[in-house]
Amino acid sequence: MNKDINAYRFFALLTNNEHANGFKPCIAYSVDAINTHELSNTNELKKPIIPLISYDLKNSFEKLESKNKKSHALNELVLIEPDHFEFTQEPDLDSFFQKKSEHFNSSIIMHAKVDKERYLKNVKALQKQIQDGNIYEINYCIEFYADQIEINPLEIFKKYNSISKSPMAAFIKLDDLYIICGSPERFLQKKGNKITSEPIKGTRRRSTDDAAMIKELENDAKERAENIMIVDLVRNDLSKIAQKGSVHVDELCKVYTFKNVHQSISKISCTVEDKTTFQEILNATFPMGSMTGAPKISAMQLIDEAENSRRQIYSGSIGYILPNGDFDLNVVIRTIVYDEKKKYLSFMVGSAITAASDPEKEYEECLIKAKAMLTALNAEIK
Repeated sequence: MNKDINAYRFFALLTNNEHANGFKPCIAYSVDAINTHELSNTNELKKPIIPLISYDLKNSFEKLESKNKKSHALNELVLIEPDHFEFTQEPDLDSFFQKKSEHFNSSIIMHAKVDKERYLKNVKALQKQIQDGNIYEINYCIEFYADQIEINPLEIFKKYNSISKSPMAAFIKLDDLYIICGSPERFLQKKGNKITSEPIKGTRRRSTDDAAMIKELENDAKERAENIMIVDLVRNDLSKIAQKGSVHVDELCKVYTFKNVHQSISKISCTVEDKTTFQEILNATFPMGSMTGAPKISAMQLIDEAENSRRQIYSGSIGYILPNGDFDLNVVIRTIVYDEKKKYLSFMVGSAITAASDPEKEYEECLIKAKAMLTALNAEIK
């Protein structure tokens, strides 16, 4: 078989021992045209499919819009039916990916679409919306980008994965578009009739005194309030498709330690009927509350007003759906997107804004979340 990188669409997921419930390691690729399925048919699959779900799919579920310009051509929903799909402890991407490296940028300068001064003003404006009672919490994000850049996407992914050890990592090649995802967060997992969501809200950097940082995160009233608000939102979303009385909070604000950060994670589960389709589950829960806010629709409306970048795959989801109806979907955060044709490189970071937020600290949290991506890219922000 001719293993020409330009003939393949790749999908790979890696898991790490630091979070035992991460994706099963797998690899999928296709040499044929991408096949798109109706979501309602996913309970009758003959083989696995790979969903790429953009944040903008929200516009199909609600009367919403995304006004900002697209930075790449990825559709709102792409369902890939791969020629090959396997679970494997060591996905071999090198055998499919060979590129010369003499023209790649050795160092990269990233620019903010919103400078710090404007960011702080926007956070204060969103807090005014909270004070006026329009929302309780909102996830506000900013984009960092570099233009006319050449990188080796696979090498960046391998370096990034070694730095972050993220349990929900993914690497996608879709023609000229690369998605280099180091996500620690699960959106939804379905095993049999059980649905589980694991929203993240609350971040602390790793330090020489991790025990103190963990204790600080566990006892931070603001961080707990953010997390609990999203838990309530997820419970409400799941109740739309759950069997009566089956929605349950399995873990609340439990701190997990990753290679670069500590995260406060909650786990909410429910049981669904056999006949419940993937489309029905997605309609009830997407986009995920951790990347929107509460109430969800009001938060999404304000997100499109406040942000000046279109999120597209960021805040969306990547995963796999198996023929038996089981699936596993991540939250696309901590993700580098590279358009090889345009030579456009970008990533977005954000945080949850509440009435108690300190705008300066929210900006610092964005930089903490960007650190591993910057290191992988050998980049700095100016």
